[in-house]
Amino acid sequence: MFSEQFFSVQNGRIHITAPQASYFAKEVAGDFNPIHDPDARRFCVPGDLLFTVVLIRFGLSETMTFRFRNLLGAGIPLIFRESDDGETIEVMDDAGKIYLDVTRRGDVTRDAKVIEEFARCYVAASGKNFPHTLKPLMESKGVMFNPARPMVMYESMSLALSRLENPEPELVLDRADLEVAGKRGNVTLDYQLRSSGELVGDVSKRLVLGGLREYCPDAMAGIVEEFYRLKARGTRLGMDSNDQLAGP
Repeated sequence: MFSEQFFSVQNGRIHITAPQASYFAKEVAGDFNPIHDPDARRFCVPGDLLFTVVLIRFGLSETMTFRFRNLLGAGIPLIFRESDDGETIEVMDDAGKIYLDVTRRGDVTRDAKVIEEFARCYVAASGKNFPHTLKPLMESKGVMFNPARPMVMYESMSLALSRLENPEPELVLDRADLEVAGKRGNVTLDYQLRSSGELVGDVSKRLVLGGLREYCPDAMAGIVEEFYRLKARGTRLGMDSNDQLAGP
Protein backbone atom coordinates (compact mmCIF):
# COMPACT_ATOMS: atom_id res chain seq x y z
CA MET A 1 0.00 0.00 0.00
CA PHE A 2 0.94 3.64 -0.48
CA SER A 3 1.46 4.25 3.24
CA GLU A 4 3.56 1.16 3.87
CA GLN A 5 6.25 2.28 1.44
CA PHE A 6 7.09 5.50 3.23
CA PHE A 7 6.69 5.05 7.00
CA SER A 8 6.06 2.46 9.70
CA VAL A 9 4.21 2.41 13.01
CA GLN A 10 5.91 1.08 16.14
CA ASN A 11 4.63 1.42 19.71
CA GLY A 12 2.25 4.16 18.67
CA ARG A 13 4.99 6.23 17.02
CA ILE A 14 5.54 6.98 13.33
CA HIS A 15 9.02 6.08 12.07
CA ILE A 16 10.45 7.41 8.79
CA THR A 17 13.82 6.09 7.63
CA ALA A 18 16.18 8.07 5.42
CA PRO A 19 15.66 5.67 2.45
CA GLN A 20 11.88 5.90 2.82
CA ALA A 21 11.95 9.71 2.92
CA SER A 22 14.41 9.91 0.03
CA TYR A 23 12.37 7.55 -2.13
CA PHE A 24 9.20 9.56 -1.44
CA ALA A 25 10.93 12.83 -2.35
CA LYS A 26 12.18 11.50 -5.67
CA GLU A 27 9.47 9.04 -6.72
CA VAL A 28 6.32 10.90 -5.60
CA ALA A 29 7.34 14.55 -5.35
CA GLY A 30 9.97 14.61 -8.10
CA ASP A 31 12.20 16.47 -5.62
CA PHE A 32 15.90 15.77 -6.25
CA ASN A 33 17.32 18.20 -3.72
CA PRO A 34 20.44 16.45 -2.32
CA ILE A 35 19.31 17.31 1.22
CA HIS A 36 16.91 14.36 0.81
CA ASP A 37 19.62 11.86 -0.21
CA PRO A 38 19.91 9.09 2.42
CA ASP A 39 23.59 9.86 3.12
CA ALA A 40 23.26 13.66 3.15
CA ARG A 41 25.07 15.32 6.05
CA ARG A 42 22.13 17.69 6.61
CA PHE A 43 19.45 15.14 5.71
CA CYS A 44 15.87 16.37 6.02
CA VAL A 45 12.57 14.49 5.70
CA PRO A 46 10.51 16.29 3.02
CA GLY A 47 7.59 18.28 4.40
CA ASP A 48 5.41 16.78 1.69
CA LEU A 49 5.83 13.37 3.33
CA LEU A 50 4.61 14.66 6.70
CA PHE A 51 1.68 16.27 4.86
CA THR A 52 0.86 12.92 3.26
CA VAL A 53 1.11 10.97 6.53
CA VAL A 54 -1.36 13.40 8.13
CA LEU A 55 -3.86 12.77 5.32
CA ILE A 56 -3.43 9.00 5.57
CA ARG A 57 -3.93 8.93 9.34
CA PHE A 58 -6.58 11.63 9.80
CA GLY A 59 -8.27 11.96 6.42
CA LEU A 60 -8.67 14.78 3.92
CA SER A 61 -10.75 17.74 5.15
CA GLU A 62 -12.45 20.43 3.09
CA THR A 63 -10.19 23.13 4.56
CA MET A 64 -6.69 22.48 5.89
CA THR A 65 -3.63 24.57 6.75
CA PHE A 66 -0.18 23.05 7.43
CA ARG A 67 2.51 25.10 9.15
CA PHE A 68 6.06 23.75 9.24
CA ARG A 69 7.87 24.60 12.44
CA ASN A 70 11.17 22.67 12.39
CA LEU A 71 13.21 20.50 10.02
CA LEU A 72 12.93 16.77 10.70
CA GLY A 73 15.86 14.37 10.56
CA ALA A 74 15.60 10.64 9.87
CA GLY A 75 14.61 8.00 12.41
CA ILE A 76 12.99 10.31 14.97
CA PRO A 77 9.89 8.65 16.49
CA LEU A 78 6.91 10.96 15.93
CA ILE A 79 3.70 11.51 17.85
CA PHE A 80 0.66 12.75 15.90
CA ARG A 81 -1.53 14.43 18.54
CA GLU A 82 -5.11 15.36 17.65
CA SER A 83 -7.14 17.84 19.71
CA ASP A 84 -10.36 16.74 21.36
CA ASP A 85 -12.46 18.64 18.80
CA GLY A 86 -10.42 17.19 15.91
CA GLU A 87 -9.64 20.63 14.49
CA THR A 88 -5.89 20.67 15.20
CA ILE A 89 -3.09 18.14 14.82
CA GLU A 90 0.48 18.48 16.08
CA VAL A 91 3.39 16.37 14.87
CA MET A 92 6.08 16.21 17.54
CA ASP A 93 8.81 14.05 19.02
CA ASP A 94 8.92 12.58 22.51
CA ALA A 95 10.69 15.69 23.81
CA GLY A 96 7.78 17.87 22.71
CA LYS A 97 9.53 19.51 19.75
CA ILE A 98 6.88 20.34 17.15
CA TYR A 99 7.68 19.83 13.48
CA LEU A 100 4.27 20.48 11.94
CA ASP A 101 0.93 21.81 13.12
CA VAL A 102 -2.31 21.45 11.22
CA THR A 103 -5.69 23.14 11.45
CA ARG A 104 -8.70 21.74 9.62
CA ARG A 105 -12.44 22.26 9.25
CA GLY A 106 -15.37 20.89 7.30
CA ASP A 107 -16.30 17.43 6.16
CA VAL A 108 -13.67 14.68 6.09
CA THR A 109 -13.08 11.70 3.80
CA ARG A 110 -10.99 8.69 4.78
CA ASP A 111 -11.34 6.96 1.41
CA ALA A 112 -7.83 5.61 0.74
CA LYS A 113 -8.09 6.00 -3.05
CA VAL A 114 -9.32 9.59 -2.81
CA ILE A 115 -6.56 10.47 -0.35
CA GLU A 116 -3.79 8.86 -2.38
CA GLU A 117 -4.88 10.52 -5.63
CA PHE A 118 -5.07 13.91 -3.96
CA ALA A 119 -1.76 13.47 -2.13
CA ARG A 120 0.07 12.42 -5.28
CA CYS A 121 -1.42 15.34 -7.22
CA TYR A 122 -0.63 17.86 -4.50
CA VAL A 123 2.90 16.63 -3.84
CA ALA A 124 3.81 16.29 -7.53
CA ALA A 125 3.48 20.07 -7.83
CA SER A 126 6.57 20.31 -5.62
CA GLY A 127 8.63 18.63 -8.31
CA LYS A 128 7.89 21.60 -10.55
CA ASN A 129 9.05 24.22 -8.05
CA PHE A 130 12.60 24.15 -9.36
CA PRO A 131 13.64 24.92 -11.96
CA HIS A 132 10.26 25.33 -13.68
CA THR A 133 8.74 27.97 -11.36
CA LEU A 134 11.45 29.33 -9.06
CA LYS A 135 14.11 29.96 -11.69
CA PRO A 136 12.09 32.48 -13.78
CA LEU A 137 10.65 33.96 -10.59
CA MET A 138 14.10 34.67 -9.12
CA GLU A 139 15.37 35.92 -12.46
CA SER A 140 12.50 38.41 -12.67
CA LYS A 141 13.52 39.86 -9.29
CA GLY A 142 17.25 39.80 -10.02
CA VAL A 143 18.09 37.49 -7.12
CA MET A 144 19.03 33.85 -6.56
CA PHE A 145 19.93 31.53 -3.70
CA ASN A 146 23.50 30.50 -2.84
CA PRO A 147 24.66 28.04 -5.55
CA ALA A 148 26.85 26.19 -3.03
CA ARG A 149 24.09 25.84 -0.45
CA PRO A 150 20.63 26.55 -1.89
CA MET A 151 18.03 27.00 0.84
CA VAL A 152 14.39 26.44 -0.09
CA MET A 153 12.03 25.53 2.76
CA TYR A 154 8.32 25.16 3.19
CA GLU A 155 6.66 27.66 5.51
CA SER A 156 3.04 26.63 5.04
CA MET A 157 0.58 24.85 2.76
CA SER A 158 -3.18 25.29 2.64
CA LEU A 159 -6.14 23.94 0.72
CA ALA A 160 -9.84 24.70 0.36
CA LEU A 161 -12.04 22.21 -1.49
CA SER A 162 -15.60 22.63 -2.73
CA ARG A 163 -15.97 18.84 -2.65
CA LEU A 164 -13.86 15.95 -1.38
CA GLU A 165 -14.11 13.30 -4.08
CA ASN A 166 -12.38 14.50 -7.23
CA PRO A 167 -11.38 11.87 -9.81
CA GLU A 168 -8.00 12.44 -11.47
CA PRO A 169 -7.28 15.73 -9.68
CA GLU A 170 -4.86 18.18 -11.26
CA LEU A 171 -3.11 21.24 -9.83
CA VAL A 172 -2.73 24.17 -12.19
CA LEU A 173 -0.42 27.04 -11.18
CA ASP A 174 -2.47 30.24 -11.12
CA ARG A 175 -0.06 32.77 -9.58
CA ALA A 176 3.56 32.88 -8.45
CA ASP A 177 5.03 35.73 -6.45
CA LEU A 178 8.37 36.46 -4.78
CA GLU A 179 8.85 39.16 -2.15
CA VAL A 180 12.49 39.99 -1.42
CA ALA A 181 13.51 41.18 2.05
CA GLY A 182 17.30 41.44 2.21
CA LYS A 183 18.77 37.96 1.97
CA ARG A 184 15.37 36.33 2.49
CA GLY A 185 12.73 35.66 -0.12
CA ASN A 186 9.07 34.80 0.54
CA VAL A 187 7.46 32.83 -2.28
CA THR A 188 3.72 32.34 -2.69
CA LEU A 189 2.44 29.76 -5.15
CA ASP A 190 -1.32 29.69 -5.75
CA TYR A 191 -2.93 26.81 -7.62
CA GLN A 192 -6.34 25.85 -8.92
CA LEU A 193 -7.41 22.28 -8.22
CA ARG A 194 -9.31 20.84 -11.17
CA SER A 195 -11.08 17.55 -11.73
CA SER A 196 -12.32 16.62 -15.21
CA GLY A 197 -11.71 20.24 -16.20
CA GLU A 198 -13.90 21.60 -13.40
CA LEU A 199 -12.57 23.96 -10.71
CA VAL A 200 -13.03 22.16 -7.38
CA GLY A 201 -10.67 23.96 -5.01
CA ASP A 202 -7.76 26.26 -4.31
CA VAL A 203 -4.32 25.35 -3.01
CA SER A 204 -1.56 27.67 -1.79
CA LYS A 205 2.07 27.04 -0.82
CA ARG A 206 4.43 29.45 0.89
CA LEU A 207 8.18 28.87 0.62
CA VAL A 208 11.17 30.63 2.14
CA LEU A 209 14.38 31.23 0.17
CA GLY A 210 17.53 31.94 2.15
CA GLY A 211 20.93 33.44 1.39
CA LEU A 212 19.74 35.52 -1.54
CA ARG A 213 22.28 37.30 -3.71
CA GLU A 214 22.42 39.01 -7.09
CA TYR A 215 21.19 36.83 -9.95
CA CYS A 216 23.98 35.30 -12.05
CA PRO A 217 22.92 33.51 -15.27
CA ASP A 218 26.06 31.34 -15.37
CA ALA A 219 25.70 30.26 -11.75
CA MET A 220 22.02 29.50 -12.25
CA ALA A 221 22.79 27.49 -15.36
CA GLY A 222 25.15 25.40 -13.25
CA ILE A 223 22.47 24.81 -10.62
CA VAL A 224 19.96 23.70 -13.27
CA GLU A 225 22.54 21.39 -14.84
CA GLU A 226 23.23 19.84 -11.42
CA PHE A 227 19.50 19.37 -10.84
CA TYR A 228 19.14 17.31 -14.00
CA ARG A 229 22.32 15.39 -13.18
CA LEU A 230 20.85 14.42 -9.81
CA LYS A 231 17.55 13.54 -11.45
CA ALA A 232 19.32 11.25 -13.90
CA ARG A 233 20.59 9.11 -10.98
CA GLY A 234 17.06 7.82 -10.54
CA THR A 235 14.67 7.53 -7.62
CA ARG A 236 16.28 4.66 -5.72
CA LEU A 237 19.56 6.29 -4.75
CA GLY A 238 21.07 4.65 -1.68
CA MET A 239 18.71 1.69 -1.70
CA ASP A 240 20.23 -1.76 -2.02
CA SER A 241 17.04 -3.72 -1.45
CA ASN A 242 13.34 -3.35 -0.81
CA ASP A 243 14.03 -4.03 2.85
CA GLN A 244 15.21 -0.43 3.23
CA LEU A 245 11.73 0.81 2.36
CA ALA A 246 10.01 -1.23 5.02
CA GLY A 247 11.34 0.78 7.96
CA PRO A 248 13.41 -0.35 10.97
